[in-house]
Amino acid sequence: MATWDLSHTKHHILLCNGSSCSEVGAEELTQAIRKEISDRELDDIIHTTRTRCNGRCHDKCVVIHYPKGTWYKDLGPEDAPHFVDSLLTNEDYMEKVSHSFHDNRFERLPGIITGVSKDKNKVSKVSKIL
Repeated sequence: MATWDLSHTKHHILLCNGSSCSEVGAEELTQAIRKEISDRELDDIIHTTRTRCNGRCHDKCVVIHYPKGTWYKDLGPEDAPHFVDSLLTNEDYMEKVSHSFHDNRFERLPGIITGVSKDKNKVSKVSKIL
């Protein structure tokens, strides 16, 4: 097993490969993003990690960019070049953003499903903000 030198890493990309994302092409997306990074020789500054479920199954395929804290939805292999471009310009790939981290909290973009509350004392339904 490799132990990567992360001393030059600027972007850590978490690629959901949970069951819902996998059903719609998470492996192909993972490989497309990794190929784009490799083809551009950006492996030293962009590190990827394949994860299990990230809890936003409705948004499949989900990709998370840290340390920025931006969550992306509905990504497919065709988005890989645009996504990597956004990392290099430090601008969000807005067409696919679901949540952004600002002022020490997550902000959900308009039209993104809220989801189920983790607070067991609240009764919550999946809802959509229009």
